[in-house]
Amino acid sequence: MLTTIERIAFIVLALTSAGFAIHGIKTIVDSVRKGRSAPELKNIPASLIKAGIMVLFQQTIFKARKILSTIHLGLFFGLITYAFVNLVDILEGFIPGFDLVYGGKHLTFPFLPSGIINAFNLIADVMSGALLFSITVFLVRRFIVKDKRLTYRENVLLNPKVKAGGQNKDSLVVGVFVILHVAARLLGQAFRLTDGADPFMPIASFLNGIFGASQTGVHVAWWISLCWVLYILPYITRSKHTHFTVGPINLGLAKQNPRGQLDPAVPAGEKIDPGAKFIHDLSWKRVLDSYACVQCNRCQDVCPANFAEGASLSPSALEVNKRYLIKEATFGSHPERLLLPLTETVISPEAVWACTTCHACVSVCPVGNEPMADIIDIRRRMIVDGAELDSGVQNALQSLATNGNWMSKGKRLRGRWAKEMEIPVKNATEEPVENLWFVGDTASFDERVVPNTKMVARIFQQAGFDFGIMYQNESNAGNDVRRVGEEGLFEQLVEQNIAAMGKAQFKQIVTTDPHSFNTLKNEYPQFGGKFDVKHYTSVLVKLFEEGKLTVKNPLSGYKVTFHDPCYLGRYNGGFTAPRKLLELMGVEFNEMPRNCENSFCCGAGGGQIWMGKVAPGERPAENRIKEALTTFEKNPSDKKQLFIVTCPKDMIMYSDAVKTTGNEGKIEVRDLIQLIAEAVGLEAPIISLETEAVAS
Repeated sequence: MLTTIERIAFIVLALTSAGFAIHGIKTIVDSVRKGRSAPELKNIPASLIKAGIMVLFQQTIFKARKILSTIHLGLFFGLITYAFVNLVDILEGFIPGFDLVYGGKHLTFPFLPSGIINAFNLIADVMSGALLFSITVFLVRRFIVKDKRLTYRENVLLNPKVKAGGQNKDSLVVGVFVILHVAARLLGQAFRLTDGADPFMPIASFLNGIFGASQTGVHVAWWISLCWVLYILPYITRSKHTHFTVGPINLGLAKQNPRGQLDPAVPAGEKIDPGAKFIHDLSWKRVLDSYACVQCNRCQDVCPANFAEGASLSPSALEVNKRYLIKEATFGSHPERLLLPLTETVISPEAVWACTTCHACVSVCPVGNEPMADIIDIRRRMIVDGAELDSGVQNALQSLATNGNWMSKGKRLRGRWAKEMEIPVKNATEEPVENLWFVGDTASFDERVVPNTKMVARIFQQAGFDFGIMYQNESNAGNDVRRVGEEGLFEQLVEQNIAAMGKAQFKQIVTTDPHSFNTLKNEYPQFGGKFDVKHYTSVLVKLFEEGKLTVKNPLSGYKVTFHDPCYLGRYNGGFTAPRKLLELMGVEFNEMPRNCENSFCCGAGGGQIWMGKVAPGERPAENRIKEALTTFEKNPSDKKQLFIVTCPKDMIMYSDAVKTTGNEGKIEVRDLIQLIAEAVGLEAPIISLETEAVAS
């Protein structure tokens, strides 16, 4: 079809396009390689294959936005189809007589059965329609409907080019490319239909009925279609659409160690400052994150810090800013910007301290990005550099360093609750026990939670569960200390606890605090503390299964919902045990829309419970209480409505939220252990004062 001059021109353009694309790829690789070392990855080929399968079946995008994700399938599979379509189009241009319409009956040298050719034509035609439909939906969503989920709050730090509409420009360029490329290709095929409609090319046949056949049209459409491809290939390496190719790779190179285990503050064997101050202080993997980012804002949707009106944190903005910062330094003329602190270029100091470290942004990301890990590394360096801390955080850290707890209590008071018990509680550092109960600060000291702690002890005693605690020898496990960025203090607490545990004889550790559970299970092994760690919910399930606990009083009069704590559920997969216990109790269970992996954070993690100053507006716990009440309203009844938790911090956060939202008397927060105590006959039914007043 093409003349000799046209072939030469196309080859020159193709080589030019390939040159710019290769330069773009090399720039990305060079930038990523400047990042710090990351934890070693094992069996990378298998991980990449697994990621490829996940991407092929679009498994990761369906974590959120189900309808839009379904429409995205048309875009994704359409683009994959067009990778083959474009190769065929090039052959049609360069090989005389190479024409696949009508099952290839005009082919000078037939090489495939007409059935295969017809199947290819049908797939290419249908996927062309799917591509045009999908891209139109996304363009309408961005430019006409202006979906708020694609925007940022005014107080979120944004790169000037992002503020000026850089993301919209990228989306428009690629949107126009898809429409013009696909439309030109369809018209080109329509112009080839000299013998009328081809039943295996319905859309092209429809266009042929309007425009007819034309050899000139074939030529013009071919050049428009393929020239767009030659333009877009290098453009992709310089725009947000690098995620087309980098995303699957990033997913395949994703973190392999447990979710609850942070990367070391300083890579093993290196003598450098901890944490991250500049962009290439981040590990190479998290530099790669910025290229993989889809800029879809799914992470922003689920971020609990983003729900407060005054919140300045957007995990998405962090990744977008990283990408634009690197782009300005590598493709632009501002390499000096790489030497500006991350707190001036990608995230504000206020946003750094707003993160609850709930892992929701990481879990929902379709390409395996870890904005939360970036924030923790930035905190680490800010603390080393002497950044001013919130007064509440500062006081908590000082108390932790002095007393081993964040509540400014003397060490000897840690076991006071146990000494007040009517039953003896063993000291695990003085006599052997089968189970070491690591109680934690909140459950040991907070008067709102201590009654539940005592109840756990009574349940264990009734079940014949041999346990002991370390009394004053226990220190805070350090989970939130590490996530605040105080790596030195964290290591100090780890050293103290491992030394104390070394004096004890036990088979496994049991915790009632998910934060302690997470760090003892996932992070202590990094420091030589390898223990079998269980959360009390899984222990209780086993006690019921073994018949050591039995339900004597089914709790059918309660209508309950359950909140999955981040550090039990999303971090460690502890979804089943609490629900199994609720089933055994005989309550009416109502699942909230956001549950299990998609549970919403209470807002306490990452040191937030220590904060003296918080952003104005609705807090995460208040939002969650409203969600629970809305869930109950769908199944109205006269039963008492309970909000069940399995974390001491949740008990505090949600009890306060019930009051601040004005919902006292409508819903009551209880720890799961309170229901169990009532069901096994250990405690009398818990009746609120309001209920007693009505009864009298």
